Amino acid sequence: MINFFIATLIKIFFLLTPFFVLSMYLLKTRAFDVSKKHSIALKTGTAIMITTLTLFFFGNYVFEVLGITLPAFQIGAGALLFLSAVAAVYGTDQPDTTDTQDIAVVPLTLPVTVGPGTTGTLLVMGAQITDTTEKLIASIAVASASLLVGFLLYTGVTIEKILGPKGLNILSKLTGLVLAALSAQMIFTGIRSFLT
Repeated sequence: MINFFIATLIKIFFLLTPFFVLSMYLLKTRAFDVSKKHSIALKTGTAIMITTLTLFFFGNYVFEVLGITLPAFQIGAGALLFLSAVAAVYGTDQPDTTDTQDIAVVPLTLPVTVGPGTTGTLLVMGAQITDTTEKLIASIAVASASLLVGFLLYTGVTIEKILGPKGLNILSKLTGLVLAALSAQMIFTGIRSFLT
């Protein structure tokens, strides 16, 4: 059971693309002070944990009730992500310093951290694991991975100091380019899934 926990933890942690999320977090919070950055990191970690556990336990039911398909989610998330990519590349993304909740949930949690790939994996994992003990262990692993990502974001202030303004600017531009490619892939995959 310990091996199962560790394997699930590692799988989900890297599935959440923690270092990519960190670069996006540093980009989106560059105008905030340290306390607000920490607040966003905590809210994001909590939002990631709630979202991943909800998908793990109830994802299939939620999608069925709302009539949402995974391809539709891919297209919608891709479109949203593309807007963030354009803002990142051209430096026009000016976050609202009065509201950190929206930034923590959208786009940091959805769709940057919990994108279509993560969603699909959690939906399948939740449906495949039927044993109660294994499901409990897997849910603890999912929650732990989410909190680890939140901790990584919380230490982002220190990482930002190490990178410096130039390093952060380069990272922001590269993040924007990767986001654009990722959003395009999401949209194309969603369209292809609809057509097949």
